[in-house]
Amino acid sequence: MTAPGAGAERTGPPMLEVRDLSKTFRVPKNAAGHSRLRALDGVDLTLGRAETLGLVGESGCGKSTLARVLLMLERPDEGTMRFDDVDPFGLSGKELLAWRRRVQMVFQDPFASLNPRMTAEAIIGEPWRTHGDVVPRGKRPARVRELLDLVGLRAGDASRYPQEFSGGQRQRLGIARALALNPEMIICDEPVSALDLSVQAQVLNLLDKLQRDLGVSYLFISHDLSVVRHVADRVAVMYLGKIVETGPTEEIFEHPKHPYTAALLSAAPVLDVSGREREQRILLEGEVPSPLDPPSGCRFRTRCWQARDHCAEHVPPGPLAGDTSQQAACHFPLEVATGTGSR
Repeated sequence: MTAPGAGAERTGPPMLEVRDLSKTFRVPKNAAGHSRLRALDGVDLTLGRAETLGLVGESGCGKSTLARVLLMLERPDEGTMRFDDVDPFGLSGKELLAWRRRVQMVFQDPFASLNPRMTAEAIIGEPWRTHGDVVPRGKRPARVRELLDLVGLRAGDASRYPQEFSGGQRQRLGIARALALNPEMIICDEPVSALDLSVQAQVLNLLDKLQRDLGVSYLFISHDLSVVRHVADRVAVMYLGKIVETGPTEEIFEHPKHPYTAALLSAAPVLDVSGREREQRILLEGEVPSPLDPPSGCRFRTRCWQARDHCAEHVPPGPLAGDTSQQAACHFPLEVATGTGSR
């Protein structure tokens, strides 16, 4: 979020590095007899300090599952995660409890994620019941007031209940709760989708200010491409459990290399659509394949106008972890100049 779409200045190793992360769930068998849903399939991604990585993709592509794995709410079947060169999956007991402070979450619904029977002060201070050494008990009321001020609320709001706040104020309260443990990374799961446009801008500006002041990193999950373009330094595009393209935000939006990314961007609403832009609208044929029985080779091939026999036989290599240049998991990526496939 340093400069919208410009790409963060990367110095040193990434704070978060995920390699070959996979997660499968057992579900009732479908008509074809399949009962294993591979929600994540070999996911690689990195996140730098004070960087915002936008994660986009259709519903059901695995974004929320990835968030739950990164929060250690789910254990992956395969793959590794390094956070500041620490393997969280290898921690237990007090070490795991201490690590959990470092990654927090801001939820989509600012009302459902807050206990209506608790005051703002109790909501913000609730994480300290588990992590009691973060703020001494005698200093907690003062710290609550500091956090309320930090997110643009008043000290007097500490005694109010969630239903007494507006939607935007409730989301600010959720952000204050996430900050209570001084995290280094916050996963924002559709944090503004339930808010009015004017309120969205206020919350996004708040997140930007907090990043500049505190140096926190964001994994920003959203289906709203205009929001992602505004806030993200880099973008990762997901399709059926795989990362199909990553790169600096402006490069992804201006020159997508993966056909799915191009289709996703072409479907985004715009305020002023010229005739040229209408001609570039890409209409995908067919339905999204079932994750219970994904296509062989490239998972997007059944909807891709570029697909050839090779795509059905070979899985395209995914973006390389740690490489922040634009990369697409496609055998025949789109050419920047012409928008056609390379051969």
